[in-house]
Amino acid sequence: MSEEQRPRLRDLFRPRPISTERTVTTAADEAVPRGLRISAAYAWRLLLIAAVVAGFIWIVIELKLLVIPLMVSILITALLWPAFQWMLRHRFPRWAAVAISLIGTIAIVSVLMWLVVWQVRQQLPDVQKRSADAVEQFRQFLLDGPLHLSEAQIQGYIDQGLKIVNEQAQTLLNGALAVGTTAAHVITGAVLALFILICLLADGGRIWRWTLRLFPRAARPAADAAATNGFATLVNYARTQLFVAAIDAVGIGVGAALLGVPLAIPVAVLVFLGSFVPIVGAVVTGAIAVLLALVYNGPWIALAMLGVVLAVQQLEGHILQPIMMGSAVKVHPLAVVLVVAGGSMVGGIPGALFAVPLAAFVNVAAVTISTGSWRTGDQPDADLIWSTVPRERTRRNR
Repeated sequence: MSEEQRPRLRDLFRPRPISTERTVTTAADEAVPRGLRISAAYAWRLLLIAAVVAGFIWIVIELKLLVIPLMVSILITALLWPAFQWMLRHRFPRWAAVAISLIGTIAIVSVLMWLVVWQVRQQLPDVQKRSADAVEQFRQFLLDGPLHLSEAQIQGYIDQGLKIVNEQAQTLLNGALAVGTTAAHVITGAVLALFILICLLADGGRIWRWTLRLFPRAARPAADAAATNGFATLVNYARTQLFVAAIDAVGIGVGAALLGVPLAIPVAVLVFLGSFVPIVGAVVTGAIAVLLALVYNGPWIALAMLGVVLAVQQLEGHILQPIMMGSAVKVHPLAVVLVVAGGSMVGGIPGALFAVPLAAFVNVAAVTISTGSWRTGDQPDADLIWSTVPRERTRRNR
């Protein structure tokens, strides 16, 4: 086949006029309005795409014990990638860079867990006493408040709750084996994620070059550029979320400690982990901190805790993050909420965690191919959903 006759990959995304010279029509086709025929053509194509997406999601759910450790490893690799690349640029041996990255990560996680356990053990008696006082105050509110419940009514509600718990006791016992299996799955997944992480850091380039050979030869340059841009976006996303999580955790944790809210360190760790789910995680974990202040310290401290949460998020979002990260194009909150909600509906907590980075990766990869920027090596200039690649601030003359 000559060079002129060989189809070019960049032509695959160019719209072409529809040729009707070989279209076979019947009398029935002529009787159907043209608009209905076009709508039907769109409909069956959309149904086919939906079926393919549904089939892919079903496969992912069936293989969740393999997919979740793989996604966790890729996300941790993106988190460690800037420091890992820095060590390689400064002539660290690769094995030493891998070891330092892994040992450092394990050490940080271990210190955080130790701090959480230490503070829980230190403050557990006081928390139990405050919990009993809060329950008694709530009981008095039910008796003397606008509801005017009697002791018998309150005791009746308690008895109904205990009855429901007793009825579910057998179910809980029957699920003990399932809980054990889930714990075994968690341990297995953690070991598998650690092994995948080591492989990605030690030999990620060779693994990707082997994967690239699965694509047709003509499609390899586009696939390579799309994956490269997508991973760069993933690294930027992980770096941004790590910065956001650290600022939120330190600010809210210090604020809770100064206000006398119990379990300030566990709250800070929870805020740090929750911040990796954009917008939704920050709202939920901030609400938990305010609820703890309301239960154990009263409404005024809870109001002050709410002010701390809002102040930290505003400081991080409007001052610190633009200074540290540059004028990156922000993700619209509606897109984040919809993507996180869809991910949680499909995959629960892991789905909510991976929904935004996966959508960002797919978006940048699709834009890289559709705009043809893979031929020039430039960053894609169009956005299907959003852009998470930092861009230089353009100066406007006024």
